[in-house]
Amino acid sequence: MRVAIIGTGNIGTDLLYKLMKISTCKVVAFVGRRESTKQIPPNIPYYSIGIQYFIENPNVCDIVFDCTDASTAKQNAELFLLQNIHVIDMTPSKVGRMCVPNVNCDCLGHTLNVNMITCGGQVSIPLLKYVTSKCNVRYAEVVTQISSESAGMATRINVDKYIQTTESAIKMLVGIDKCKVILNVNPSPETVMQTTLFLEASKGEFSDYDQFIEGMQTYVNGYTSDVKPTYISDTILMISVKVFGSEDYLSKYAGNLDVINCAAIEVAKKIYKVRNEKTKRSNEYDKILDI
Repeated sequence: MRVAIIGTGNIGTDLLYKLMKISTCKVVAFVGRRESTKQIPPNIPYYSIGIQYFIENPNVCDIVFDCTDASTAKQNAELFLLQNIHVIDMTPSKVGRMCVPNVNCDCLGHTLNVNMITCGGQVSIPLLKYVTSKCNVRYAEVVTQISSESAGMATRINVDKYIQTTESAIKMLVGIDKCKVILNVNPSPETVMQTTLFLEASKGEFSDYDQFIEGMQTYVNGYTSDVKPTYISDTILMISVKVFGSEDYLSKYAGNLDVINCAAIEVAKKIYKVRNEKTKRSNEYDKILDI
């Protein structure tokens, strides 16, 4: 699986270190817009000419992770579509099909551009999907705090888009029409990523909640329960989870990087599997025609 990363901020750099651990994955390009001052591993080719690199090197990869910002990702998407490259968009651009690995990966065979929504979306949407399978949710308030350490420039630029895209994804993928998303970038040291749900909901039974958490941990190891589903009144349900970072690039307090990057890698693996299956079917069909 040949992959490239465009965007060398916190998300892109953390993603790079995660991809380097995968034996079936080859990072062919790490692309930024200026000379990097970061410690980039010597075996990783770095280019400082931005999207121009892909113009000069068409079809250099099978999958590109766009870790720029929402407006830049929209512009980049046009070129990648022309080059027939699968895009995993890490920004809240809403260009591609919004995807959460354990919710709607069935869409991957039908689109070249997949949007990973936001870190808060990757945490909350599986949880909301689980809750709505147990009870009726009339209103959802999703409050996420992340460490200032892990919030790079693109994250800060995209705050309004973060809120809009997360709310849209909740409505589309979960079916909760009334929702409010809040993001707190906390400068306090040792701030763990935490997402808390306040839900106006009917009564439900959540005895298999631990199994849900274990399912999330199959691809986001640091996804942990903080407050189990608890009715704080007859109609208000509260749930809270924390995500600890795996410290591939930043500290354990950068769980927001971990959850979106781990989700993106899970999607990349599924895209690669779908591509291989299509190639195999095509080869079998060609053999039949030869006969």
